[in-house]
Formats: sequence, structure tokens, C-alpha cells
Amino acid sequence: MASRSATDDGCVFCRIVDGEVDASIVFRDDHVVAFLDRAPLFAGHVLVAPRAHIVTLADLPAPDVGPFWQRVQHISRMLPPLLDAEGTFVANNNVVSQSVAHLHVHVVPRRRGDGLRGFFWPRTRYEPGQAEAVAAVLRDGLGGFTEF
Repeated sequence: MASRSATDDGCVFCRIVDGEVDASIVFRDDHVVAFLDRAPLFAGHVLVAPRAHIVTLADLPAPDVGPFWQRVQHISRMLPPLLDAEGTFVANNNVVSQSVAHLHVHVVPRRRGDGLRGFFWPRTRYEPGQAEAVAAVLRDGLGGFTEF
């Protein structure tokens, strides 16, 4: 897994990857280290982080996207049967609400009635014509509907 720098000495996740900081590691391979969140939403809340110091998802090199997300997928598939859960919540913050500046994905076991009610983000409405203008900017910038 490539990165701008192999490690950031001040990054607690890099120190966990290197074994310098104690963590409850649940999965480790050549691409990622996954460990329990120290302040979990629910027991079994796992953080999946690339071994390399990558700050955000946008910084993850294209060849590493598949291997990274395959591991996230594997962990999200396995948590429910392992923890007697009904599903998972999978989330990634980039910069805003990212408590550690090292890419990581939260995989949280979920059960019906567990009390997690989702996000209460403020909702707005588009002004007339605004939605079409924003959509056009995004289509142009994202390359339309080209498949990768």
C-alpha cells in the first residue's frame, strides 16, 4: 500500500500499526490493521485502517482502494454472526468529524432496537434551478456516467 509518507510519527493509528501503542487488534494483514474502537458505539465497534499513513479516502491510491474495501467488506460480513448482531453500520469521516487524521472506517454491529437512531443532519431545500445547476457541475466534474 503506497502513501505520501510511510508513517506519521505523531499519528496514534500509525503507532498502533507499528505495535507501539496497545490496541485490541482484531484483524491484521499486509493492507490493514483493524482494532476495537476505545469509545465504541456498541461492543465490537471496529476501526479498519490502512497500514500506510493515509489521511483521507481521497488520498488512498487507486490500486489500494479495492484491497482496502475488500477488508472492510469482510469485517462487515463477519461481525454479525460473530457477535450475534443483525447487521452493521459502516461509516467513514473525511476531515470533518475525523478524530484521527489517518483513514479509518467504522464497522459497528447493529441490532434492531439498539437505540442508534441515525444522523440528525439539518435538511434544506434547493432553490428553483439550483438542483439542476449543482447536478451539472457534479456530472461534469465526475465524468458523467462513465463506469470505472
